[in-house]
Amino acid sequence: MGGGSYTAHDWDKLRVSRGITGDSRADNLFKNRQMLDKFNPKFIDKRESRDNDEHPNSTPIAIGVDVTGSMGYLSEEIVKNSLNELMKKLYASNVIPDPQLLFAAIGDAYVDNAPLQVTQFESDIRIAEQLMELWLEGKGGDYAEDYSTFWYFLARHTDTDCMKKRGEKGFAFSIGDAPNHPKLTAEAIRDIFNDVQQNDMTMEEIVDETLKSYHLFHINIGMATIIEGRTICIQKEDVRILPELIISVICKVKGLSRNDILGDLSPVMEAKLNKMMSGLII
Repeated sequence: MGGGSYTAHDWDKLRVSRGITGDSRADNLFKNRQMLDKFNPKFIDKRESRDNDEHPNSTPIAIGVDVTGSMGYLSEEIVKNSLNELMKKLYASNVIPDPQLLFAAIGDAYVDNAPLQVTQFESDIRIAEQLMELWLEGKGGDYAEDYSTFWYFLARHTDTDCMKKRGEKGFAFSIGDAPNHPKLTAEAIRDIFNDVQQNDMTMEEIVDETLKSYHLFHINIGMATIIEGRTICIQKEDVRILPELIISVICKVKGLSRNDILGDLSPVMEAKLNKMMSGLII
């Protein structure tokens, strides 16, 4: 997958056709009330990020979003604002070549009917179209969720030319406001992915495997550290600057100047981004 290119014009057309306004809420933006088979990891062997004539140097970017409980506001923000701004800035800045985005909806592996849903890697408006087809189950269980299902999927169920042909990692960001369960049981892996796994996997084991093919980071809404050295703590109101944050992290990984890519930022945003990223170990 991954043909075509994202344009602001295509986004404007989609926004008008779907009646998306600044007042749109999650229930209006995400109309499905059950998981579609095409997003069910049980039926997905691999999600592929491939080079093509339009995008000869494809770079996968995977974003997994907590959709449990009160997290609908995050999905709202991404659909209404952040996705469009992120794609415009990625294409305008060329901070990475030929970006291809995949989205995932993350829940609780032990109580949700849809603990994980995963779109295709795409480069055009289909990113937004598929995102809005995901089911915001809004359930969740105890104090913790399972971002590790998203990381596991990336490690074992994606195939990218970026890594296969060039030995270069993609980028992955999980986003949520709760801790992660300390392990993913073999039973949960079988139920969610239809994979045969003899032993339970700790969160650390899954992170280590994912890091072989992705620069992995967790954006936590709150002050808890989820992945040591790779957690970015933000406040709820900071979801509005997710595009700048994601691009800033990519710049740090690639050794680029954020201001060369994003231009001059306000002193307030500059200070905020610096504080968010101060604890990252690249």
